[in-house]
Amino acid sequence: MASHSQSHEKSDQPRTITITIPSTRKIYQIVALTALFITTLVLVIKGGAHIGRKESALARKQNMNYDSDAKYDSDAIKYKEQYSYVKYKVPEYTGKKARATFVTLARNNDKNGLLSTVKSVEDRFNSKYQYDWVFLNDVEFNDDFKKTMTALISGTVKFGVIPKEHWSFPSWIDQDRAAETRKKMKEEKIIYGDSIPYRHMCRFESGFFWRHPLLDEYEYYWRVEPDTKLHCDIDYDIFRFMKDNKKKYGFTISIKEFMKTIPTLWDTTLNFTSLHPEFVNKNNMLDFISNDNGKTYNSCHFWSNFEIASLDFWRSEAYTKYFEYLDNAGGFFYERWGDAPVHSIAASLFLDRNEIHHFADLGYFHGPFHQCPIDDVFRLGNRCACKPKDDFTWKGYSCNTKYYDVNKLKKPENWEDYKK
Repeated sequence: MASHSQSHEKSDQPRTITITIPSTRKIYQIVALTALFITTLVLVIKGGAHIGRKESALARKQNMNYDSDAKYDSDAIKYKEQYSYVKYKVPEYTGKKARATFVTLARNNDKNGLLSTVKSVEDRFNSKYQYDWVFLNDVEFNDDFKKTMTALISGTVKFGVIPKEHWSFPSWIDQDRAAETRKKMKEEKIIYGDSIPYRHMCRFESGFFWRHPLLDEYEYYWRVEPDTKLHCDIDYDIFRFMKDNKKKYGFTISIKEFMKTIPTLWDTTLNFTSLHPEFVNKNNMLDFISNDNGKTYNSCHFWSNFEIASLDFWRSEAYTKYFEYLDNAGGFFYERWGDAPVHSIAASLFLDRNEIHHFADLGYFHGPFHQCPIDDVFRLGNRCACKPKDDFTWKGYSCNTKYYDVNKLKKPENWEDYKK
């Protein structure tokens, strides 16, 4: 920091040296910059290049580098100076992936209900493959929700707002008639019978979620709802399974619908298929949803709070026209049509039965029902944290037994032990 002025010629005059002392403010700036440089250099040397890299707990456990003879690796991360820490290296998945994403419809106040749910999906499956996750809301997500979900998820996280026209009453709905239905269902104590938001949700999940621009790039999706849980480790890529095996709809739990919520849904469906018989697949699964060759609906449906499916199926002409026909009939508001029976009826009629798959091996919970593998070897081998006696799969109110029967699928050897 010194400036020197001196002559190179010999002289009898004494040599003069001029020193310029910087101001106190400049000294502070120099010291601060030097400290910042040293700190940055130390972080890089000690592994700072990995800061910001997402690491799940499961991945860290699987990829720990243990040091021998209590001698730590030179680039071990030291979070506090007096301690030494083992560094975790998380490999990025480099295998072939499907164009797929998780999809969650949520509100800002669902954050706490999603913490354990997302953690469960990440630890049991997604930390291995790092698939994307799309969150949709009818209003903007706040920063706290965004930061929390982004921190938990190993893939790219996207947040979208639902267009107003996809979350409101369509113009043709008679508001007085719709209000009368809600009043009557409330008196009859039908669950969500008087709820307007629930009806918007059912209509959105039935006909609009797959139209959101954030989903345009994807071929498959896995629907995840708050307060749900995976019980078992999943050691294969489910999305690749769907694609490689030509599956278009996958489920875990099937159940019977409360018929008072959908009294005219089946008749409306029959009207549609009479207008468009070309959409009904020749190898359909009508025998799953009807016990009398289509005269009536037996109320069986796939519980759609969990579904892994082809977005191209919902984008198809058959399904798009089917939804539009249902929407114009007004049953989402004049009754309480749910997306589960709508999806299930469409899949059963418009898909080849071989394109529908029951995931018996995942282990799933959505209150109050559990899916828990009853085979001991599988359940223990996949570290399933559930009780076989809680499994809903073979219970009387479940439709899984019928699904296995009509598709001539082999049931587990001891399935009858879990019917009650």
